[in-house]
Amino acid sequence: MNRAKRHYFALWIVMLAAFLVLSGCRSGTIAQPSESDHNTPNQVETGPDSALPDEHGKQEESEPPADLIASQLEQLTTAEKIGQLVLVGMDGTKPDKYTRQLLDDYQVGGFIFYKDNISDSGQALSLFNQLKEDNASNPVPLFLSVDEEGGRVSRLPGEFSKMPTAAKIGGTGEGEAAAEAYRIIGQALFGFGLNLDFAPVLDVHSNPDNPVIGDRAFGTTPEEVSLMGLAAMKGLSDTGVIPVVKHFPGHGDTSVDSHLGLPVVEHDLDRLREFELKPFADAIEAGADMVMIAHILLPKLDAEHPASFSPAVINDLLRQEMGYEGVIISDDMTMGAITENYKIEQAAVDFITAGGNIVLVGHNYDQEIAVIEALTLAVEEGKISGDMLDQRVYQILKLKQKYALTNAPAEGADAKAINAEISRYVMEYIGTL
Repeated sequence: MNRAKRHYFALWIVMLAAFLVLSGCRSGTIAQPSESDHNTPNQVETGPDSALPDEHGKQEESEPPADLIASQLEQLTTAEKIGQLVLVGMDGTKPDKYTRQLLDDYQVGGFIFYKDNISDSGQALSLFNQLKEDNASNPVPLFLSVDEEGGRVSRLPGEFSKMPTAAKIGGTGEGEAAAEAYRIIGQALFGFGLNLDFAPVLDVHSNPDNPVIGDRAFGTTPEEVSLMGLAAMKGLSDTGVIPVVKHFPGHGDTSVDSHLGLPVVEHDLDRLREFELKPFADAIEAGADMVMIAHILLPKLDAEHPASFSPAVINDLLRQEMGYEGVIISDDMTMGAITENYKIEQAAVDFITAGGNIVLVGHNYDQEIAVIEALTLAVEEGKISGDMLDQRVYQILKLKQKYALTNAPAEGADAKAINAEISRYVMEYIGTL
């Protein structure tokens, strides 16, 4: 290379380096949805390549990529946003005209499946994959959810062995036992394409007369439940399945089954802080993705509204005092605690305005539509403001993006391999069922 060419090449390198340095000094500001009811919006996550905060909480001096969540939210219609506020159930073992309408006309955010939706592995896989295919034209992938706690609360097909109860797992006294148990559960669920599990239970079993919790709890003290519950939460999330901690603020000291009626808990806030709330506080500190609210009435906190749509419980306690910024889902609004005492449509709207994100309507197509229409009317009338709607949906989209939910079909779970894992687990940790 002659001298002139070498000089030109060196000058070009210097100019390129200067351009890169200058471009690296630019920074961008991402607008986030505001919140009119004083809830703190989640911190924006911009993906694995985004700039990381420094020790002062400020982003490094580099231009972050566009906020994918805010961008996705901006592209949604109002109807599509409202659909994300609802997770519904279905009848039968295969999609029908009603599930198609829920997807096509209302763009619901997800489905919950019960035992009567699942007959065997082949049918279950076909059902879940078909719903994903039917949702492919919608802009947001589905939550596909079950209650899979092990023990008596299990939705896996009959080919799968049951995991031990939470009480037996808690009896080991080893957090690793809970993590391993829920890792196995998560592997089975993930194999079917299920991405949301209403577990672990963080209720403390403090009332022997409790008809609904019992051996679903890990223990009788907050310390036992925290140890096991947080390990279970991590075991699930490590497999790509979203854990849902429940039933906030604590269903352990009740004597009424909320599936049938409305339990009343007379504890004041001091007692709750000292006992029932401790596992939930620990879960929030550990990064809980989703919290389910119980259908229980706590007169000393709110004499008019059950926890499931109480501003005092959801906004004041969970959001403000405990600092929870993740997704909040109601327990099933078709349970007797609600339907026997309140109008489900109003309960759904009140839940959202109180600080919740997703209304669970597990049964009855007419009730599902009634809830969606009530939410739509509340948005139109301004009871749910545009800012509030955006903030609620933003948190949902953030969680779906975190777990990389898609409409891609699943391949199924290997029952033989999972059962072998369960057998090994029982021998190692439990001894006998």
